[in-house]
Amino acid sequence: MTRKSVIGYGGAALLGGAAAGVGAGVGLLFGAITWEAIRGARPLDDGPDDQLASPAERVAGTVLTADGTRLNVVTYGPSAREQADRDVIVFVHGWTCTTEYWNPQLNHLLAGSSGDRTVVAYDQRGHGRSELGTRKLSVDILGQDLDAVLSQVVPPGRKAVLVGHSMGGMTIMSWAQQFPDRVAQIASSVVLVSTAAADVVQNIDVLPQVFPRYTTPFRPLVTKMITSTPIPLPRTAVGHRVAHYATLGPDARVAHVNFVDDLVCNCSARARAGWGSAMGKLNVTSGLRNLTVPVTVVVGSADRLTPPAHADFMAEMLRHNGTLRDYVTYDGVGHMLSIEAEDDFNILLDKVLAEISPIS
Repeated sequence: MTRKSVIGYGGAALLGGAAAGVGAGVGLLFGAITWEAIRGARPLDDGPDDQLASPAERVAGTVLTADGTRLNVVTYGPSAREQADRDVIVFVHGWTCTTEYWNPQLNHLLAGSSGDRTVVAYDQRGHGRSELGTRKLSVDILGQDLDAVLSQVVPPGRKAVLVGHSMGGMTIMSWAQQFPDRVAQIASSVVLVSTAAADVVQNIDVLPQVFPRYTTPFRPLVTKMITSTPIPLPRTAVGHRVAHYATLGPDARVAHVNFVDDLVCNCSARARAGWGSAMGKLNVTSGLRNLTVPVTVVVGSADRLTPPAHADFMAEMLRHNGTLRDYVTYDGVGHMLSIEAEDDFNILLDKVLAEISPIS
């Protein structure tokens, strides 16, 4: 055997050993997530939640984006042109969700004193009934799509309350980053729920901390695989437990876990992976700075996908800029905050709306 052959076989052996090591580390961490989910607290089975039902009275429409992608837009209550003295409420959902994510808020607003307001929600591209389009997905596209929606649903001279959850909050900050002059022109108030301005994928907190030191280099790889791998998510008992562990607090209700699990599993693998990859490059801190209207920051203390450190950072920047309306933390609540803590969040939303004076 020649020296070259020895080196070749040795190199192959080293590569094989390295690959085996990576595989072992990655497999151990994935197994750890599953184990944490299985041994975690069981959700409370206290029956259905009527607030999760989709409101019957709505008008579905389409907004055409700059690149020709069709976005599904749903309007509740009177049309914006009929209510010239009330701000429009625009809900922007997060990653793997749809307009239905906001059902608890839609039902609350339509049944209460705000029922005469125009409320709008839309499916982010690739989600729900919205097309994915042909452009490479990016955080910039999120803001551009929101601007297209606002241009159609908010009449000239009117304003809107923007409420964004998770990727929806990032969408609002992306919009403000790219269209700073439009912020004061269109927005009267902003609510950022369970979201982040930068490094969101890098700081997901679903991996158990107590593990062998050799698994540390594989943590970023596992996080990237979770967010960016385009594989279908089957509905299984284990998947249901993982959905609870990753997205909701330990004391969540079965009805809420079921609802969230359905939302995530119904999202196309391609859209989920595409947006997960795009968020890996998230940095919309200048957009956060451009939010020159009152901003409310909301987070759950048990949020694993956008941990409270993100909210701390955003609140501090907004406080420094003089635009922080309030910073609210719900104890023991996970990422899907406006579902899990629907009653408290709806009260908060009522307070935000009560502070907005009608146009004179």
